Amino acid sequence: MTGADQEKFIGSIRQALDRRPSDPDVLSEDPVARHTAIYERFAEAVPRSRQDLMDLLARLIEESRPINLQVTAHEDMPSAALAIRQLVAEKKPEWGDEKKVAAWRHPAVEALNLPAVLGELDVPVGFADIASSMDRNAVKQWISDSYIGVTSADYCLVDSATMVLKTRPGQTRSVSLVPSIHIAVVYLSQLLADLKELYQILLTDPEHKKEGLTTCMTFITGPSKTADIEATMVHGAHGPREVHLMVMLDVESSIKHNLL
Repeated sequence: MTGADQEKFIGSIRQALDRRPSDPDVLSEDPVARHTAIYERFAEAVPRSRQDLMDLLARLIEESRPINLQVTAHEDMPSAALAIRQLVAEKKPEWGDEKKVAAWRHPAVEALNLPAVLGELDVPVGFADIASSMDRNAVKQWISDSYIGVTSADYCLVDSATMVLKTRPGQTRSVSLVPSIHIAVVYLSQLLADLKELYQILLTDPEHKKEGLTTCMTFITGPSKTADIEATMVHGAHGPREVHLMVMLDVESSIKHNLL
């Protein structure tokens, strides 16, 4: 594209946006400086006060309703574990009668002590890591046979009720995609206002840069859905038909598990 072609293209965009050539143009700004300035403003408010986090939680609950995401708040991990136990007791597998649960090998998920809690219901829990007792094929089969998958998340974007999950060893994305019910457990401190805040963390936060993006980052906004057939909304067509997000109000535990 020549300089004249580029100016013509940008001019058509200005005209569509009702912008004059003399108006400030975002394309002429220094993107690095802009991102740095936004992050500095964001960093000044982190860590957020508990009241600010509770306000974010209230907004998250409100934004979750239209997309059929079930958001609940829990004082601590034991209370969340009991809520998961109740879901397992009430929900039936979509296929067959055998109940199995797949889970991430993650500090927040392990704190639930699901093998003991669900052992009372004779429901086995398999962690999605490759150990001597379970090879890669066995892990895939366990996840495929499970009707509930339990994960954590790295962040939750409040304005769109979107969970952000990185893929790591023992934390495969299939646990959140294959079972027909997905349960995610996060701490209150992992709530972010919007995608802009996430971008600033990914671009400039020193703690994030130590790890990087890993091999995959998944964004999940409620259960899967489609209205392709006769404009009728159907959940679970190409992923979980139910998604439950459990938010822990115990900030001290999130510090203990290095999740801040």
